[in-house]
Amino acid sequence: MPFLSGDRLTSARMNAIQPVPYHEIADALLTKTTTTYEDISGCSVTFDTTTDFAIYVVEAGFDCAVGTSSAGTDMNGRIVVDGIAEPGLAKHQMDNLDRDTVFTSARGTLATPGSHTIKLQGALSAAAGSGTFQTLTSILVTIYEVP
Repeated sequence: MPFLSGDRLTSARMNAIQPVPYHEIADALLTKTTTTYEDISGCSVTFDTTTDFAIYVVEAGFDCAVGTSSAGTDMNGRIVVDGIAEPGLAKHQMDNLDRDTVFTSARGTLATPGSHTIKLQGALSAAAGSGTFQTLTSILVTIYEVP
């Protein structure tokens, strides 16, 4: 909702228009050998919004280490917003025993005010090989609201 001519300008309304950042880093390893997505421990942000259609921007870095290589298999990292997976994936190919950081991002709106959770999950693209999402995996969420 925009500020209209004649609106009262209050400190609460001014505070609400400031972007609010949240940053978390994984606190445990997640080793995957299957295609089932699991939460990456420590990479979850829960927050409250006060307005309709608050905007979220998410930047996610997945620290991927291949334990057992498998040509044609990827380590997939994804962003989940209020239980719904975003379409983009961070992908690390598992054809070599190596370690890399891969990224993905997301932007969208939260239709209703209230409590919301944005988190990271990891899985393999095929049940072959093993890969570990390391403790340098991180999530940065920025929330923009206009009361």
